[in-house]
Amino acid sequence: MIFVFCSSAAQKVLPLDTLKLKEAKDMLADDYGNLYIYKSKDFSFTKYDSLGKQLGKMMLTVPYKVQNVQNPLNVPLFSENAQEMKFVDQNMNEIQRIDFKQKFGFIRMAYAEDLQQLWLLDDSTKRLIQYNFRNDTTINSYPFDISFEDLTDMLVYENKIYILTRNHIRIYTPKFEKIFEAPLVNGKRFRRENDTILVITNNSILKYNPEKGMTTVFEDPEAQIVDKNILSYFEINGNKLYLYSLEKVKKPKQEKQPESQPEIIQESTGKPTENSEKKPDETQPEGKSDHTLEQLVEDVREVQTEGVERLTN
Repeated sequence: MIFVFCSSAAQKVLPLDTLKLKEAKDMLADDYGNLYIYKSKDFSFTKYDSLGKQLGKMMLTVPYKVQNVQNPLNVPLFSENAQEMKFVDQNMNEIQRIDFKQKFGFIRMAYAEDLQQLWLLDDSTKRLIQYNFRNDTTINSYPFDISFEDLTDMLVYENKIYILTRNHIRIYTPKFEKIFEAPLVNGKRFRRENDTILVITNNSILKYNPEKGMTTVFEDPEAQIVDKNILSYFEINGNKLYLYSLEKVKKPKQEKQPESQPEIIQESTGKPTENSEKKPDETQPEGKSDHTLEQLVEDVREVQTEGVERLTN
């Protein structure tokens, strides 16, 4: 995995007080910079702007899983306990509810593909169901006999079924052919950005690459919760909310170089490689120092100091 998180990339601490962040079970950020805090203690789901002003709040009666908030006008939430999916608007008002109890067996996971179709994992029949909730019709139904142990999320994109558990990501075709599997730690949910599939865990964000597998794009082992939108990474750490610029996080990866590579140092000084081994001119008058060698040593010290500061920061 590629470790690219750097604490020096922090731009600012966002002004959400610790009482709002305390006991947060999950946090999501939409692409407008609004933040959503879910607390399992009282099943509350609260929306704030980037300055900490509350924009809306829902008090739920049973646990719900928030699928994503990328479209803040239509946020899908699924409850295994209530066997229903609901959609809320930008003010956190419920705009639609879909009851699965009357039509299906026991739905363990639901994914809203768009504003018409749902994908449902039915545990009682071990089937994957493509359901049009606008006209109440089942489009397709596929045998899907997977283990539902520790199942945390599902995503369907380009005829691939992405299944996430706490310890694995698995990708299938609709015919239940496994095409990819990889271990991970504390998987929480998927996020799709165009063709990019991301996995959010407790303290890291991973990217799926069909050729390379899973690579880490953001990580902080001390974070309690992490998330991202199209512009920034977010984390809750010590009941404080931090925002990191995507460019700032990528920069350490591009600049970080091993300290013991002489060619990198020499490129910084603008001197050719052989200068580092060149002896002082033996015909030089006694007592006169070799200015070229002294300057090179001084440049090397400056570059090494700068490299250490980047790594330690």
